[in-house]
Amino acid sequence: MTNTSFETLLYRHHGDYVEIRFNRPQRLNAVIEQLYEETIVALQRAQADSKVRAIMITGEGRAFCVGADLKEHGAGERSQYQRRLYLQLGNDVCETIARLSKPVVAAVNGYALGAGAEMACACDFVIMAESAQMGFPEVSIGTCIGGGVSQVLPRLVGLAKARELLFLGERINGAEAERIGLISKSVADEELDHYAVAFMHKLASKAPISMAVVKKLLLTASHTDLDSQLQHELDGVFMCSTTADWQEGIDAFADKRLPEFKGV
Repeated sequence: MTNTSFETLLYRHHGDYVEIRFNRPQRLNAVIEQLYEETIVALQRAQADSKVRAIMITGEGRAFCVGADLKEHGAGERSQYQRRLYLQLGNDVCETIARLSKPVVAAVNGYALGAGAEMACACDFVIMAESAQMGFPEVSIGTCIGGGVSQVLPRLVGLAKARELLFLGERINGAEAERIGLISKSVADEELDHYAVAFMHKLASKAPISMAVVKKLLLTASHTDLDSQLQHELDGVFMCSTTADWQEGIDAFADKRLPEFKGV
C-alpha cells in the first residue's frame, strides 16, 4: 500500500517491512529541505509501527539520490541561517537512520552521490546494482562531507581507501563498492528489486528485540572500551533472555522449525 501523504517520497507498507522511495525523479532525487524533512517523518513513522520489522530506502527513476539540488543552491535564496538549518537536516537524517532500533537497508539504483552516498552509508546494509555509481564529490566542488561519513567510511573501507574516495571524489560501481567493503552486496541491475525484497523478508524474520540490541552495540562499539562493551553485551543477553522471543527461539530450535518472533 502506498501512502500519498508525502510530496517528495513514496511510503509503501509491504507487511513486515516499509519502503521509503525518494520521489523527485525529474531531478534525479536531488535533495531539498522538504525531502530531508519528509524522510525523517517517514523513518519515525516506520519506527513507531510495531508491524514494521525493517525499512528499505531506495529511489524512483534513474537514481537513488544525486545529492544536493544545486539548482536550488544556485538560486541563492537561502539566508546564512537557512543554509545552516538545511545542512543540519542532512546530519539529522543520517543520525536518525543510524539510531533507529530497526534495521535500515539502502537499495541503490543508479547514482548515489554526495548526500545520497551519505544517507546510504548511514544504513545498516547497502545493496547496489552493478552499474549503479556511488561517490563523494564534495572536495571536488569545494564543500565538505557530512552525515557522519568521516567516522563511518574509514570503519567500512579503511582509512587509506576512505581518503582516496573522499579526496579524489571518483565514482565507483557496485562491483567495486562490494570489493572494498563499502556495501553489503552488488547484484545485476535486473535483479536488484527481487534481491532487495527477498533480503527484506529475511531480515524481518529475525528477532526484532535482539536486532535492536545488537544494532545499538555495533553503533557504540567504536568509542567504547572493551570492559564497558563486554558489560553492555552481558546486559543485552540478559535483556533478551527476559523476552518471549527468547523462549520461542529455544522452542523452535528444539522442534526443528523456523521461529515466529513477535517482538515481545
